[in-house]
Amino acid sequence: MAKNKWEKIKRAEGTLYFKQHSTRKHGVKFDRYFRTEYQHNKKRIALNFGWISESWTESACLQKLKYFKANAKAGEEPINFKQERSIKHEQEMQNKQKQQKNITFAEFFNSQYLPVAFQSKKENTVENEKGLFKNWLKPEVGHLPFNQIKPFNIEKIKKNLLDAGRTPRTIQYTLAVFRQIWNHARINDIVNEDSPTRKVKMPRVNNRRERFLTQDEANTLVHEIKTRSEQIYNMTLLSLHTGARAKEIFTLTWGLVDFNNDSIFIRDSKGGSRYVYMTNAIKDMLKGLYQGQPHTELVFKDHNGKQIEKISKTFTRAVNALGLNDNVTDQRDKLIFHTCRHTFASWHVQNGTDLYTVKELLGHSTIQLTERYSHLRPDGLKTAARNFDNNLKSSKKIVDFKKMKEK
Repeated sequence: MAKNKWEKIKRAEGTLYFKQHSTRKHGVKFDRYFRTEYQHNKKRIALNFGWISESWTESACLQKLKYFKANAKAGEEPINFKQERSIKHEQEMQNKQKQQKNITFAEFFNSQYLPVAFQSKKENTVENEKGLFKNWLKPEVGHLPFNQIKPFNIEKIKKNLLDAGRTPRTIQYTLAVFRQIWNHARINDIVNEDSPTRKVKMPRVNNRRERFLTQDEANTLVHEIKTRSEQIYNMTLLSLHTGARAKEIFTLTWGLVDFNNDSIFIRDSKGGSRYVYMTNAIKDMLKGLYQGQPHTELVFKDHNGKQIEKISKTFTRAVNALGLNDNVTDQRDKLIFHTCRHTFASWHVQNGTDLYTVKELLGHSTIQLTERYSHLRPDGLKTAARNFDNNLKSSKKIVDFKKMKEK
């Protein structure tokens, strides 16, 4: 028999064609590849089965041919391998979707949400979310499929947090994590409905910090910090004198410092880009640090030469050493690094800077955020009223409109 030549096998069920492999054997015989074809609606239906070594024996091929022909005669599918693969794929997808629809909240969190979170979020953020899930979400909804989670489950989570004395901010954060998990499931077609948190009233959060430092407190604090860390002292001074946020200081590069105009450009910050202006103390401090570094070089770095991620505990140790947080129970009154920015704004308002200017210096997106400082000028309205009254008193001239009309 010539190599690779197609041979014919006629059987009652139909005709098979095969070619024999020139070298490869299956058992003691050479391996064979089978194919065939049949007519359906005046069209040729080709069927390529495969090799005997792949379990396509003569009997298996004829049985499959019989199956396809019977379907074609009955007007059903599949009538060839392409349709069979398509139907199988569709069935697998349906089974997968069915399994996905029944996946529990906890299973989805661990198998699908967390891997994405690890890639897109900071490590400490992921750890916080894992803690909130473990302590508050999992006990109530972890065992439930998404379609069984209702608003009353969310209300139960909120109640558990309130009973445990958690703050409104923690409750908001916990339910925000739930909403992120839900929305991720929605993107993956596991659920089609909006998050049930939409039907739950969120607790109001008041994180407004009213506390600010006096000049004496600030001087004492920066002196204490300087004895512990020169870099933390420099960053604290920078925030006190410019109102810069911690992250704005961490990402500050020398290319954004303009000694000629005594300004620092804060780029792409929380409220947008803005300029802040250097006091003499800040200018001297930065000039002492600058040694011709490239524009892209960070002004402040961690001990590995990388960008700082959070303020050092040195700041808190200095605060505690001075007792500045002693007997303070409300978290909003705790002295933290952000208090330096709040102090900067408060000093400006006390010195008579108008709120719009303070808004621009702080980089607030709306004037409403800046209006929290208006109470620091309690005589502002009274002074305005007196000035208005004085202006009225200074105008004593009386105009005779009748005479003017006669003329």
